[in-house]
Amino acid sequence: MVTRAPLWTSRHQAGLALAEAFADRRGHRGDTTLVALPRGGVPLAAAMASRLELPLVTWSVRKVADPRWPELAVGAVAAGGVVVWRHGAGGRQPAATATEHGWLRDQERERQRRQRLFGDPPGDRLCGRHLIVVDDGIATGMTAEAALLSLRRVGPASLALAVPVVDRQVAGVLGRLVDHVEALAVVSDLQAVGLWYGHFEQLSDRQVLALLEAARRACDHPHLRHR
Repeated sequence: MVTRAPLWTSRHQAGLALAEAFADRRGHRGDTTLVALPRGGVPLAAAMASRLELPLVTWSVRKVADPRWPELAVGAVAAGGVVVWRHGAGGRQPAATATEHGWLRDQERERQRRQRLFGDPPGDRLCGRHLIVVDDGIATGMTAEAALLSLRRVGPASLALAVPVVDRQVAGVLGRLVDHVEALAVVSDLQAVGLWYGHFEQLSDRQVLALLEAARRACDHPHLRHR
């Protein structure tokens, strides 16, 4: 529970550190899948996939925000029609505003675009598998909550959340949605995930696709990992 930042030079380094916590799943390709939340979760999950010899997929989720204040999320949307709002049942006003102004519709369209582009699997491909959901950090927790609720619907054998840094209060909320939370740093009043990394670039679609393709090649041909 470290309180000093930054802790990792890059998402890749943080992913390797997370892999150590799941060493018991190494090589369990037959029943375990890493599920990255794009875009930020992909570099971590790719590093974990290489170290643990596990398949990697994406599960697209989008936050809903007022375009005037894009960093202030009021909700999030995930596959299967899952939508969560800030303050839960008390979020009726943000929900009504986001729906009326088309913010929810726009983010669902973007989520579907990413779902197609990154090749998110159909839910039945994940049914009965041990899923390890990976993100690069969690401050408000709305996108992670939407993703976890959506993935729980596919019927996994177990659902774990792996994240380098997470807000302490949010960790308690998300912990009720999964079988296990693995967090390298739990921080009170986490404001900005990027502060915990020496290098925290915004990833492009092209970079994400390149990481996914490399991970898939390595999974199909394990000897490539050792070149």
